[in-house]
Amino acid sequence: MLTTLLLAVIILVISVVLLSIKVLLKKGGRFPNTHIDGNRALGKKGIHCAKTQDREDAAQKNLYDRMKEIKE
Repeated sequence: MLTTLLLAVIILVISVVLLSIKVLLKKGGRFPNTHIDGNRALGKKGIHCAKTQDREDAAQKNLYDRMKEIKE
């Protein structure tokens, strides 16, 4: 049981070190931005994350409000 736990911890530590080599060794290195808003190609197509889309939808007026403005 103890050897299995120790082996799992060692594998975990090795994995973290290997994943962060670029961050640790490169001056000013950082992990890549994997958020959908960080992708320029998707931004050009008008694709945003769910939070941004919800905010944009909330900012738009519905048909009832637009018709109400026209009548006034």
